[in-house]
Amino acid sequence: MRLSRRALLPGLAGLALPARAQPAPVAIGAIRWDAWYAPGSVPTTAVERALSPLPWRHRAPFFAEVPDDGGPIRMPAPSQAVMDRQIGWAAAAGIDYWAFVSYPAGSSMSEGFRLYRASALRSRVKFALVCEAVRWGSRDAPGEALSTHPALLADPDCQRVGGRPLYFLGFLSDDLITQAWGGIEGLRAAMDGFRRRARDAGAADPFIVLMTPVPDQARRWVPLLGLDGVSAYAWQAGSRAAPYAALAQGAERGWAAQAALGIPVVPTAMTGWDRRPRVQNPVPWEGWQRPGEGMDRHYAAPTPAELTAHLRRAIAFAGTQPPRTALIYAWNENDEGGWLEPTFPLDDARLRALRDAACRPAPADRCVRLPG
Repeated sequence: MRLSRRALLPGLAGLALPARAQPAPVAIGAIRWDAWYAPGSVPTTAVERALSPLPWRHRAPFFAEVPDDGGPIRMPAPSQAVMDRQIGWAAAAGIDYWAFVSYPAGSSMSEGFRLYRASALRSRVKFALVCEAVRWGSRDAPGEALSTHPALLADPDCQRVGGRPLYFLGFLSDDLITQAWGGIEGLRAAMDGFRRRARDAGAADPFIVLMTPVPDQARRWVPLLGLDGVSAYAWQAGSRAAPYAALAQGAERGWAAQAALGIPVVPTAMTGWDRRPRVQNPVPWEGWQRPGEGMDRHYAAPTPAELTAHLRRAIAFAGTQPPRTALIYAWNENDEGGWLEPTFPLDDARLRALRDAACRPAPADRCVRLPG
């Protein structure tokens, strides 16, 4: 980036001081959880059921079929045009990459990633992977992720931090470390092997970020596993009918607590947290949820101004951290209350809030009009 002004040495008109390197802009990512693209599958059927009651129908993605007579909503067959439209919106709003929650290639939950990779527009929004630790398998039965993800990290459209492919590993636990890997040393060996396979595939050494909202986990596991940073999938405290400001403040306290550990932080901003659709109609993968239990535990939805302010603070915080990237929960966790993508029929208020947050501290060329 060229300096717009040059400082002249006193008394030596025309001789300029060397230009100082400017820091890279903060990269903005958004988590994608793609349960919406496989009609008839267990996940898609579950989210259709969760969002069909009248109070939640406004959360349906813009491409959903929402009957006027109050009948159940339906997700249509996957469409490349729908994905291409999302890429255009995301890029226009200031999103640099999507952090895809990763599933096996044959899973219905991978359909969104497949559509993204098939798009001729995909270079406009890069990708990172969010991998649940359980998908690494175990010492005796390594998971598919350990063999397939290294090659994906070499993809030119993979988001990078200082030239290194960005990778998120989350939902780790002491029990999983012990039961699957025989202890931290076993998981560290798998981590070292993963890095080696990524380098062998043509990717640089991955920048691996642990996702955990628990500071003690980050304090212990990041150095023991040789990880590079810390983040969180989401921040929430189960508050009862609390204002959005409480959710935003809780997330911001979480970033500060992570930074106090002396570990590079990728701050996760919250667009909302309201699981009531899943509480009213529990989803199969949350066997612990009893229908109706916990309907009072949620946060109010943000106003556009509130969301812009929180996102702006996340971007500013990320600018103080070596990775220089912020993460947003989420692009499409609609039934949990965290989304950015336009909702039915075409409510793009949250994307416009992000655009306002991303434009002001960033170069003017980021401030482009959202597609119609």
